[in-house]
Amino acid sequence: MLEKVVCLALPQMAPFEFGVICEVFGIDRSAMNGPTFDFHVIAAEPGPIPTKLGFDIVVHEDLSAAADADLVAVPAALIGETPHPEVLRVVREAVERGAWVMSVCSGAFILGEAGVLDGRRSTTHWMYTDQLADRFPGTDVDPDVLFVQDGKVVTGAGTAAGIDAALHIVRTELGATAANIVARRMVVPPQRDGGQSQYIATPVPECTSDSFAVVTEWMLENLDRDLTVDVLARKALMSSRTFARRFRAETGTTPAAWLNRQRLLRAQQLLESSDLTLEEIARETGFGAAAVMRHHFVKVLQTTPTAYRRTFGARVA
Repeated sequence: MLEKVVCLALPQMAPFEFGVICEVFGIDRSAMNGPTFDFHVIAAEPGPIPTKLGFDIVVHEDLSAAADADLVAVPAALIGETPHPEVLRVVREAVERGAWVMSVCSGAFILGEAGVLDGRRSTTHWMYTDQLADRFPGTDVDPDVLFVQDGKVVTGAGTAAGIDAALHIVRTELGATAANIVARRMVVPPQRDGGQSQYIATPVPECTSDSFAVVTEWMLENLDRDLTVDVLARKALMSSRTFARRFRAETGTTPAAWLNRQRLLRAQQLLESSDLTLEEIARETGFGAAAVMRHHFVKVLQTTPTAYRRTFGARVA
């Protein structure tokens, strides 16, 4: 169970990435029936911690609070700075006892220095992926994803991808409903599709986000229908080929992959909040049959719909 979360305050850390961790895990959302964590900001040397933007953050707790934490979160910090050895110890011990460890952006370099990325997949901001791979050859760096989970070590890509990584941990531990409540409070999508490649400067066809807003909203309202590319293209008043190309440019993924993700999210919500049968949920979400829905659950979530309902269904009430 994810209950106690500590965030490491590092010298020259990035305020936004630090703030992402505080925003997801540090706010009491019980009034919205959302999760509340025992949250601590800790430092190897408590006191004023300088940020990379020139102002200090005063931290009162030392690293002892991490001894029984369920999650140790590491914000972005300057690459090349020598981490405090006690910070590296805290990260290593968290992994050894089976706790979650999460990094945001260049925080992955702290995990690399601690040795916990060896033999694991990882990611970081697309500007630093080559550097991470060169510096820590024992890790398999994926430059195209928003976050990577390998065991209970989660590395997030640049800046806002830290939100995706943090919500992923909330979703994994507490269910889709809990993650949706946090996301709604933050006014962000509960789960984004695509990867970092959509944010790297490359020539793409001219297309505004508003051009797909109506279509994607209609897709969400009609998940139970057979939504082929031809059907969606007609709705968007485009040719099928143009629609598929522009949809990928806008979202970083294909229409089919986007639909499958939305169908999974809707199925998770229904498994948590309703007493519908698996066949009814499969029909309502567009999977058609429970066996097909089960296939997608196992492939993406590494669990079955039945096991997911058993784990998270009782928590809704």
